[in-house]
Amino acid sequence: QVQLVESGGGLVQAGGSLRLSCAASGRTFSNYSMGWFRQAPGKERQFVAAIRRSGNNTSYAGSVKGRFTISRDNAKNTMYLEMDALKPEDTAVYYCAARLSRMISITPQQYDYWGQGTQVTVSS
Repeated sequence: QVQLVESGGGLVQAGGSLRLSCAASGRTFSNYSMGWFRQAPGKERQFVAAIRRSGNNTSYAGSVKGRFTISRDNAKNTMYLEMDALKPEDTAVYYCAARLSRMISITPQQYDYWGQGTQVTVSS
């Protein structure tokens, strides 16, 4: 079992920045590839970014590429999402997820554990 806790969400103006954190506990963090997803009201959960177990390979959704940066610190059992140049359409609940695999996935159903989510609201 892996427990995931997100933090760092909040209200920010368009063009601003936020840094989300995902703290993991329960199992060996470095055994899991990790991902960030988001869900806006009335919409399906959407892939944002993912990172391999070692941190040496990442993947981004086209809508956030160049603005968001995913990273992880396996010594601290924590993953991060640095979000810059935020837009109102980035408003959503952001979830972190863990997958017991060395491979990245952009599909929510392929993740084994989820956090409770953190709200990000970008005002125009």
